[in-house]
This record gives sequence, C-alpha cells and structure tokens, in this order.
Amino acid sequence: MITSAQLRGARAMLGLTAETLATESKLPVTTIQALEMDTNAADARALAALRSVLEAHGVLFLANGSDGSGGAGIRFKHWADDGGIRPENLNATNDD
Repeated sequence: MITSAQLRGARAMLGLTAETLATESKLPVTTIQALEMDTNAADARALAALRSVLEAHGVLFLANGSDGSGGAGIRFKHWADDGGIRPENLNATNDD
C-alpha cells in the first residue's frame, strides 16, 4: 500500500500542485490533501487514481524492503533520454 509520505514526495518530485493532481485524477483537492496526511482509512479507488496519474508522470513506488533493507520510497522510472550523468559519475571535470 502506498503511504501518505510517498504521495507527498511523488507530487513534490514532479512539481505538481494539488490542484493539477486533482484535475488529472478527477478527485477533489480535499481528497488529495487528506490522503497526503493519512492513507490508512483511504478509499482504494482514490489511491489507485492517484497512483495511476503519478506513475504516468514517471514515478515508481517502492514497497517496504523492495530495494534490500530500505523502507517504502519513490523514484523516477527512467533516466532522461539523453542519458544525462548518473550521480555516481559526477566529478569536477563534468561540473557545469
């Protein structure tokens, strides 16, 4: 199950406002705000709608422990098409 922190983080990572997410998910802003505070008593359809929109924007939701020892989280699904520079390859020679 997606946590409220994952929802907040995904929206922030994408730079989406609650209003934009509401429009795209066809949910009221108040529902999004409530889910970002607590998903424990959430409507499964509302969570599925939010997840669908956020995943369509390129977010991947990670389950608790899915990457070894870490907790639930989020990340982008893909790197930029141009490849970009992976964080581990950053150094003074390629610093812009």
